Amino acid sequence: MSNVVVHRRSLLLASAAFSLAPMAARAASDLGKAAPPFVATDSNGKSWSLATLRGKVVVLETTNHECPYVGKHYRSGNMQAQQREAAAEGVVWLTVASSAPGKQGYVTAAQANEIVATHHAAPAAVLLDPESRIAHDYGATVTPHMYIVDASGVLVYKGGIDSIATADRDDIPRAKQYVRAALTELQAGKPITDASTRPYGCNLKYPGSA
Repeated sequence: MSNVVVHRRSLLLASAAFSLAPMAARAASDLGKAAPPFVATDSNGKSWSLATLRGKVVVLETTNHECPYVGKHYRSGNMQAQQREAAAEGVVWLTVASSAPGKQGYVTAAQANEIVATHHAAPAAVLLDPESRIAHDYGATVTPHMYIVDASGVLVYKGGIDSIATADRDDIPRAKQYVRAALTELQAGKPITDASTRPYGCNLKYPGSA
């Protein structure tokens, strides 16, 4: 396949990702305010809540293993690298599986664990969100849609993982890694330069969505 065809294919995929999200996802959470609380069970049966994570920086990553944009960052190792970097700094990275049952990307607990093992991923946990409650409360529209909550429970970043909206992993090295940069600035006590960016990916598969 020629480079031109690959580029056109990436552009088409990117265009599809920016179609209107389901109305259920349109109310976005506000930067600089308390992040929406949540309680969820992970793929190993452990309960997690944002309240008990107070004092820790938290990253939320919506996921859909069948989405080519998610695949871009896992096939390249970019997502796993950032998960490990974050963990080394004491950040709690939570992957959130919010696809509804019967929709693309829906996973059982066992399937979620298999995907983590296959990808050699390193989140603190995979939260199962089959009713899309976490996604809805945060206003997530795509996968991956990224959020950072600071140690005081305030939402300080929302948007894309990086700056180049394609499904081509060759674009990763020349993209600005928004989440990595935001975490670096946050850990250094600096204001986040790009606190709100345009997310890109596959439309999040809410209950009742196409």
